Amino acid sequence: MTAPSTSVSTADDEPDLPRPAGPSDPFDRDVLPTPAGATAGLLRSLLAPRRSRVALAGFLLLLQQAAVQAGPLLVAYAIDNAVPALRRDDHGPLVLVGVAYLLCALASGVLQSAFILASARVSQDVLLDLRGRIFRHAQALSIDFHERYTSGRLISRSTTDVESLRELLNEGLQELVTVVLSFVSISAMLLWLDPGIGALAVVSFVPLYLLVRLYQRRAGRVYRVRSTAIAAVIVKFVETMNGIRPVRAFRREAANDAEFGVLNRRHERTNGDAMLEMARYVVGSRLVANTAVAAIVLWGAYRVADGSLELGVLAAAVLYLRRLYDPIDRLGMFLNAYQSAAASLEKIAGLLAQTPSVPEPSAPVRLPALADGRGPGREVVFDGVRFGYRTGGEVLPRFDLTLPAGQTVAVVGTTGAGKSTLAKLLARFYDPSEGRVLLDGVDLRELSVPELRRGVVMVTQEAFLFSGTVAENIAIGRPEASREQIERAAKAIGAHDFIEALPDGYDTDVRKRGGRISAGQRQLVAFARALLADPAVLILDEATSSLDVPGERAVQRAMSTVLRGRTAVVIAHRLSTVEIADRVLVMEHGRIVEDGAPAELVAGTGRFADLHRAWRDSLA
Repeated sequence: MTAPSTSVSTADDEPDLPRPAGPSDPFDRDVLPTPAGATAGLLRSLLAPRRSRVALAGFLLLLQQAAVQAGPLLVAYAIDNAVPALRRDDHGPLVLVGVAYLLCALASGVLQSAFILASARVSQDVLLDLRGRIFRHAQALSIDFHERYTSGRLISRSTTDVESLRELLNEGLQELVTVVLSFVSISAMLLWLDPGIGALAVVSFVPLYLLVRLYQRRAGRVYRVRSTAIAAVIVKFVETMNGIRPVRAFRREAANDAEFGVLNRRHERTNGDAMLEMARYVVGSRLVANTAVAAIVLWGAYRVADGSLELGVLAAAVLYLRRLYDPIDRLGMFLNAYQSAAASLEKIAGLLAQTPSVPEPSAPVRLPALADGRGPGREVVFDGVRFGYRTGGEVLPRFDLTLPAGQTVAVVGTTGAGKSTLAKLLARFYDPSEGRVLLDGVDLRELSVPELRRGVVMVTQEAFLFSGTVAENIAIGRPEASREQIERAAKAIGAHDFIEALPDGYDTDVRKRGGRISAGQRQLVAFARALLADPAVLILDEATSSLDVPGERAVQRAMSTVLRGRTAVVIAHRLSTVEIADRVLVMEHGRIVEDGAPAELVAGTGRFADLHRAWRDSLA
């Protein structure tokens, strides 16, 4: 039996991981800071490219409302003119009214269908645009953002919050426009039919307006809380499913169920609060509307009795009043959708307002051409670098280091020494607080992302594979690679044999997160992916930690050939990894405490010599 290799550290540098957000950190809340006007600006930017189709939809709805509002006028004409004419055996006016009423009903239906089609196109285009913006922007944001803002919240932004906006666009806006058009047209019609009835109807809108304003304020608060509660449920669900293995291993099911139950009940309460506010609004609006209708009908009946008002006018006024007040309930539905969408749009605007902490250069430069005979490696220099994470103390207090082109350097040290921070700065996942990281004399901040990713590739401890075939996963860093090039990279790293043994070879679907193959095999695929990308600088951040001893040896043999001529930084999890290095750096508290060739440090009396002796003893 072979003893396991001694580990220098068993985890990533602790300061590299975000600490729990403090009360002042916006990332501990679901709503990111939203600049003034960002929400309205986002809505304008979504609708502006589609203004012609929005105008067409509005025009169709205007025509549809005109067809609908013509009905009561035709009823009034029938009562006051067509019926008396019928008594005189004149059927023409009544037939004319009937035909006109049928035509108005037909036109209303056709125009309504046309409006639904036009508005649906606008709605779907807006939602497609918005989801695309969220996805693209989330990918463009820096690692720092993603380490603090959970994937569950991003999923909530692109699903639940976008869905709230869909409900507003598909249903709510039609209700609002209908209410506004109804109010304006019916008020004008009532004032024209009878100024007294029209004035009384307009006055009745004062308490309705106050009721709407009260509902809007109260519901706004409720829906912001509701949106946050929904996101918390999604975050907990995603977190639990992503970590299902440790959940089962440590028997966390009951505890997670209890925590999820608390979040779910909070979501239920916020839904209940929203429905309660809606119920209060509906009861209040119907009370005002029914009181106003009753008062107008009674007053109109007295006037019909004394001859100061025609019966047809009163009948038309009553029909108009019902059409005037009926949309009030629908206005509540609009406000319901509006408050939900406004809370969601505020969160989306806050997300889209975030800027990368590692921005693209305004005037990117290209790396100098490699000299003939030099090989593919490039020189790396850390010049006066200082760095600390937002949520923690300074990790690299003052760091200077030069890595000659083509040199393989192993970095070892205890947990929290700054090893992975060094790797992340070189990969430009973060920028230094002070100083520069240079690649062949060029500051990494001056390189475009594509230029940097062609020059520097990082293989992390977590070998993440995407759904798709093995070949597609290997070719991620070089999509135009041929099958021959993909297989050559896999052979160089020692992955070809196990890939060929899969059911469909290189065309085998690895499924979600590469779950169809083992952790060690996923790591080999990740190595092949990095090698196919052909970088000048290769960073291995504890990248052999998932391999068993035979697998690790096989990878080391392959890499001794593959890394020849390249600049490589190897964050060593196991001391056996150091054997492939030309140089070893021992780090403590963000500083290099030992620097030399492996054989030189082993022969000394320093920290690395002690670690190496302990590792040798474990193999005995």
